Amino acid sequence: MIDTHIHADARSGEDFKEMYLAGIDCAITCSYYPYKIDSEIILLNHLNRILELDTRRALEHGLDLKVALGIHPTNALENPKSIYDELYKWIDSKQIAAIGEIGLEDLTETEIEVFEKQLDIADETNSKVIIHTPRKNKSEVLKVILDIVPQHLDEKQAVIDHINQDVIGDVIDKNYMLGLTVQPHKLDVSGAIAILDDFGFDKFLLNSDMSNKPSDPLSVPKTIRELKRLGYKNSEIEKISHKNAENYFKI
Repeated sequence: MIDTHIHADARSGEDFKEMYLAGIDCAITCSYYPYKIDSEIILLNHLNRILELDTRRALEHGLDLKVALGIHPTNALENPKSIYDELYKWIDSKQIAAIGEIGLEDLTETEIEVFEKQLDIADETNSKVIIHTPRKNKSEVLKVILDIVPQHLDEKQAVIDHINQDVIGDVIDKNYMLGLTVQPHKLDVSGAIAILDDFGFDKFLLNSDMSNKPSDPLSVPKTIRELKRLGYKNSEIEKISHKNAENYFKI
């Protein structure tokens, strides 16, 4: 199994051990700092910590941790040039599986500028991006995201994450990969399965988004086990369990 979106820097080694023992072989950890950052140096230290420390911590417990790095909208800076420079280096050296998570939260000018620049970097380097959609005003913010992305990047290179029943109709007919986040206050197991039941398994990735917020590090295996209990075909379950992620991120 692959958990396609976590925040390893916010979690303990015990969580990684539980995930591995529950059948998660690989996870993708994304960048997000839960406090206000005023300096690109602080943000760069945060990103390097994910890349260098958290990957080692996870591997100590058997978990193969892939990395997505970028500037989360909550961490949007006025002058992030040094972060952009490092992104090019990480992509060139194949140290990251995607740029992420990026996106929009409060629709500020700085957020939009930083988001667009990272989409341009992805386009230039043929990289995948993981795009955050917020808990609040999700539909309103998603509409802006869906307007911006095609102006900068092929939809097929982007994951729109944290999709739920309220907004699935806005994205299902587009060319994005879609992330289902099974996490308290976002989407429960039955909600995720209902979406898969209605729209099939081909366009979706599954994740826990475990972070500093209320999370369940085992929500991915719990969802997979429930699909098996309900009698879904193994070929379909394998798509959401790991094959879609392997093929999309080339991991």
